[in-house]
Amino acid sequence: MNMMVPESEAALAEIVAGASGPLRVLGGGTRGMVCDGVALSVAGVSGIELYEPGALTLVVRAGTSVAEVERVLAAEGQRLAFEPMDHCGLLGTDGVATMGGVVAGNLSGPRRIQSGACRDFLLGVRFVDGMGQLVQNGGRVMKNVTGYDLVKLMAGSWGTLGVLTELSFKVLPRPEAAATLRIHGLDDRAAIAVLGRALGSPFEVSGAAHLPGVAQTLLRTEGFGDQVTYRVARLRDLLADCGGEIEIEDDPDQVATDWRDLRDVALMQGSDGDVWRFSVKPSDAPALVAGLRATHPVRAVQYDWGGGLVWVEVDPGHDIRPDGLAGHATLIRADAQTRSRVPAFQPEAPGVAALSAALRQKFDPRGILNPGLMG
Repeated sequence: MNMMVPESEAALAEIVAGASGPLRVLGGGTRGMVCDGVALSVAGVSGIELYEPGALTLVVRAGTSVAEVERVLAAEGQRLAFEPMDHCGLLGTDGVATMGGVVAGNLSGPRRIQSGACRDFLLGVRFVDGMGQLVQNGGRVMKNVTGYDLVKLMAGSWGTLGVLTELSFKVLPRPEAAATLRIHGLDDRAAIAVLGRALGSPFEVSGAAHLPGVAQTLLRTEGFGDQVTYRVARLRDLLADCGGEIEIEDDPDQVATDWRDLRDVALMQGSDGDVWRFSVKPSDAPALVAGLRATHPVRAVQYDWGGGLVWVEVDPGHDIRPDGLAGHATLIRADAQTRSRVPAFQPEAPGVAALSAALRQKFDPRGILNPGLMG
């Protein structure tokens, strides 16, 4: 595959400015995006520009690997609070996840329910727009007083508004301890109700998931050792009448493994089914899944974010978006034939679509950055 891999921001800007046709913007190639254009990777624009542990501030070039950032942060007892997913196992790719790719997709894991999304920790961005011009917005503090909040806008834009080159983040301390409260035997509706009760409690739940295939409902809490012990005990008391068998896992390695598997949807790795990602109101999630089971060959389901995020694997080749869906559905994994006829992203409402088109016209008037990827 012919791919351009510039090694500096200036070289990247020159390529975009001189492009005569579409560009397919890539980070580390882990997410298998499908759109027209010559491949342009930011993997060469990498490195940590600034790290101030005392100020909880990190500045990196967009091609920097997530693994490198996590190693550097771990050495100082810190972490990326939003727990970004690694798609390699789910998609069968062998690339290296980059920080630019994480921001482009606003990738956020189980801890989003407590800490927030990737965009909530993004302090500033630099990017090259569709004309090859360098744009900078935000800074190294949370307050942003510039006109457009391009920091939030670029998170989740999937490279359609500009090619990210530098990113500033707020990071957080790594907790001393973690534990998982695991409940066996609940059906979907009971499980989502239990997750809602736990999330509504004062006991600092940082993960809330349900696996229907094995009827396991999981709650995570993190913090200082005494805090975790107290919270787990109180959660157990709170949920004693839930109707399921409760057990506690407090081995740190096992807790980390379990939630990494949930984050990366290990349940659906290594199979050939299509994988969909639904974002809905948690209370709507069981009915959504029941409807899908009644109309499509559903193979596996995973609930995360207390039911607000639902992963569904089905037999290949089906568009399973229900009519009138009160939420969003994204096709994450499918073969080329299915992708050629099923749009990956949820069709936008007319007003939102008009706004999106206006933004793309503003930042990419030639329409060369990941054309057609988001409609």
